[in-house]
Amino acid sequence: MDGQTERRIKDFLEKIPSGVKVVAATKCRSIELVSECPAHGIFAAGENRVQELLSKYQPVEGLEWQFIGQLQTNKVKYILDKVSLIQSLDRVSLADKLEEECAKRGLTMPVLVEVKHGEELTRDGVSPDGLMAFAEYVKGKKHLTLNGLMTVMPLGSEKSAFLYKKTYKLFEKLRENFGSDIKWLSMGMSVDYLTAIENGSNMIRPGRALFGERFYAT
Repeated sequence: MDGQTERRIKDFLEKIPSGVKVVAATKCRSIELVSECPAHGIFAAGENRVQELLSKYQPVEGLEWQFIGQLQTNKVKYILDKVSLIQSLDRVSLADKLEEECAKRGLTMPVLVEVKHGEELTRDGVSPDGLMAFAEYVKGKKHLTLNGLMTVMPLGSEKSAFLYKKTYKLFEKLRENFGSDIKWLSMGMSVDYLTAIENGSNMIRPGRALFGERFYAT
């Protein structure tokens, strides 16, 4: 890890209140870089593509791996022994497949329900109106532990300020209905993490804010 990245991470972490968990978004980052994260105060890495997770994964002392991207049902079986949390549970078929594959392995997998704002067909997630019914469905799965919510904010929306508050209210309602297992509101990335924290987020997913711009292979 170069000195500039070390300073960027140090400066970033100084802004983060205690009680807020940082899950570094490590898309397109090398395993060499990721493996140095614990020494610099980053103890969780989030991958959003199964193929990249599989190519990069190795046990790193002091680091947990999480999955934060859209997860296809046919790829569930490949990541269950590698991640400590799946943040992007967004549909019944995925809940069913996770339950099936976890049961085969005798595992219990912590999950967050991804909630969406807006009706874009390209946006993943459960609608706010359908959240409680879906959460009830997930809670009925023996091998899944519902730990909270994740969301990706539609940046630039005139409703952004309202949506942060709305998401926190959904999180509070989930906690009231389902108790102490509901502990994480994963909301906020590099461009909006401070706003997210101000509105109740206790888990953030920064990438560029920690590591600088990504460089994609051409």
